[in-house]
Parts: sequence; C-alpha cells; structure tokens
Amino acid sequence: MDFFRKNSKKETGDSGEKLAQTKLKKHGLTLVNKNYRAKIGEIDLIMRDSDYIVFVEVRVRLNNRYASGAESVTYRKQQKIIKTAQLFLQQNPKYADMPARFDVVDIASGNNMEEYRIDWIKNAFQIESV
Repeated sequence: MDFFRKNSKKETGDSGEKLAQTKLKKHGLTLVNKNYRAKIGEIDLIMRDSDYIVFVEVRVRLNNRYASGAESVTYRKQQKIIKTAQLFLQQNPKYADMPARFDVVDIASGNNMEEYRIDWIKNAFQIESV
C-alpha cells in the first residue's frame, strides 16, 4: 500500500513538506517560515540558502499520468506565489534586500514509505521583468 495514499490530502501535503524540508536542510538551507498564508495565496516553505531567500512550492504526486508535480505549477500559480512572496518581504523587511529564488520540490510516491522520488528544481521560475 502506498504511504501517501493512506492519508488525507492535507496529511499527504504535510508529509511531503516534511520530506522536502528535510532534503533542503541536508543541503544547508535553513527554515525561515512554513505554510505562510496571505489572502492571495500560500507558500509551503520559506528558507534561507546563504544570501538567498528561497520560496518553495512542494508538490506531491500519487501518479504522473497528467503532469509531474513541477509541471503542475502553472503560470497562474507562479503569479500567486510571487505576489505572496512580495507580501512576505514587505512584512519581513530584514529579508527584503536579499535576492529571491523560487524553487519547486516535486515528490512522486512509490509503493511504500521508503519508495519515493524527490526532485528539487532550483530557480524553477522567476519574476518577469517588464
């Protein structure tokens, strides 16, 4: 039985976020905020990577029949994350001068808790320059 399928959608998301946070911490990132919510949207993980503030979208996929987790972060979703990140930076000015990066962590489940794949896509999307 698949580890992720045993859980509700929220529990699956929470489990994925924990896995993503653990992976990123192993690579030297530190947690700044988790599940930051604003009226416009939510950011799963906000982390610091050296001089960067990193906004992380975590996607858990039980199957990739239609699209991978990374592919499911549509332009519209990217814009929500960007606007939410801008609000976070306004509310937390100590990070406002840091360069920002938008990463996606794509987790594909396997047959049990030990079987999953984690793909970390650094700089998955950027703020479009006008």
